[in-house]
Formats: sequence, structure tokens, C-alpha cells
Amino acid sequence: MALRIATWNINSIRHRLTLARRFARTWKPDVICFQETKVVNEKFPRAGFEDLGYSHFAIHGQKGYHGVAIVSRLPLTAVGTRQWCGSADARHVFATLPSGVEVHNFYIPAGGDVPDPAANPKFDEKLRFYRELETWGAALDKKPRVLVGDLNVAPLETDVWSHKQLLRIVSHTPVEVEHYDRAFAAHSWTDAMRQIVPPDQTLYTWWSYRAADWRRANKGRRLDHIWINDALRRNLTTMEIADRVRGWKNPSDHVPVLIDLEV
Repeated sequence: MALRIATWNINSIRHRLTLARRFARTWKPDVICFQETKVVNEKFPRAGFEDLGYSHFAIHGQKGYHGVAIVSRLPLTAVGTRQWCGSADARHVFATLPSGVEVHNFYIPAGGDVPDPAANPKFDEKLRFYRELETWGAALDKKPRVLVGDLNVAPLETDVWSHKQLLRIVSHTPVEVEHYDRAFAAHSWTDAMRQIVPPDQTLYTWWSYRAADWRRANKGRRLDHIWINDALRRNLTTMEIADRVRGWKNPSDHVPVLIDLEV
């Protein structure tokens, strides 16, 4: 059975519902994981997906900030979330698909502007989140598992438009990459995107709103990720970054990423 999973930081699900619907109709994923939904659970626009065949939801929302959701054509069981860094922020939701694949959807803190945990509480929270992610991953069993989301770190030199210029910019600093790498190594994770596209090739999923012509400037970063564990590594068939969505009217600054698995 083919399974298509998408992840997308939508930057307000109600504000960009038209784009979310267009994406769903065009790419037809079985499961869509949204980040930064920015809406409480009871106001999530379920009807905007139900008429497209998405009738199963795992929602962990928050008014005006953060928020994650899994929207699925397939039934979801064992739906849940957990608290990270002692915060009530809505940054994680998970559910299990009929195939037994467990999907975890994360929105990791961006970290503010100053890459110093002593001077910047937001950056400190980001590093603590990654340390908790490392501990959590090390305790996971070997069931088939997918971790997706806006992880807010571009770990490789080819994940940013200029490695040299971004070394001191939050999302690509050495300390963030070190924390990212440790969390990644804690479980049997594979970087699904880089399993398809070699690490020496550039990959971006985010382009700033500041560029008048984002495509021409192409100052991107790969902040959105899909990790799969050993149980699924051989099941991966394709990956796509739907970058043309960035050119749609009223876009998010992130674009969707999709993988296909045979399960």
C-alpha cells in the first residue's frame, strides 16, 4: 500500500485554508501534518478538509501562536501529545495510522534572534527542547515511526544559501546543529529528504518574506524535515519539496514536503 505523508508550516491554517485545500487537491497526500496552525482546537477548520475526504484529525492548538495538527484520509488511533520544556505551548501531536506507522508532528521553537542561551531565553528553550528530544528518541522502541515538522534547524552547509554568512544566524549556528545531530542520532532515524537527494546538493524549504523576488534571490534554508526510522528506511520511494506553492497568492514562507512510503 502506498502512503503519502506531507508536512507544512502553514503559518495560520484559517488565513491560508484556500492554499491548504489547493495543495490537498493537487498533491493528494493521505496525511498532512501542519505546524503553526495558530488556532484553538474547537475553531480548527475541519469542514474545509472533510469535503476533500480528510475526516480524521489529531489537533493540538493554541490561540494565535504555535499549534500543530494531523489531517488524514485514514483513521487515526492512539492520538496524543506531550509537554516539552515544561511549557504548555502546542508544539507536538502524534497518532498511529492503520498500517501501524506512528506519526509525530513537531514545531520546535525558532529560538529568537540572539544565539546565546544565557542572554536569550528563547534560544535556551530551543536547545532544551532538542536535549529533551534526544532523551525521548533514545527511549523509543523499534515500531515504524515518522517524525516530521518545522524543526527550525538547517543542519548542513547545503541546507542554507550561504554557510559562511549564516554561521552566526539562529537556525544554522554550530551549537544548534550539534543539538540537532545528537537528537537525530539518539534513535535509528534516517533523513528521508537526504536519502533521496544527496547531501552535496542544495535543498531549501523556507524563503523569507523580505525578498521581493524569492525565487530569483533564492536565499533559502531547509528548516522542515522528515525523519523515518529503520523500520521504514527501505519503504521510502519518493520525496518532493513542493516549492511552487511559495509562488501562490498569500503564501506561507515555508513550503510543503512530501514522502511516499510502501507500507
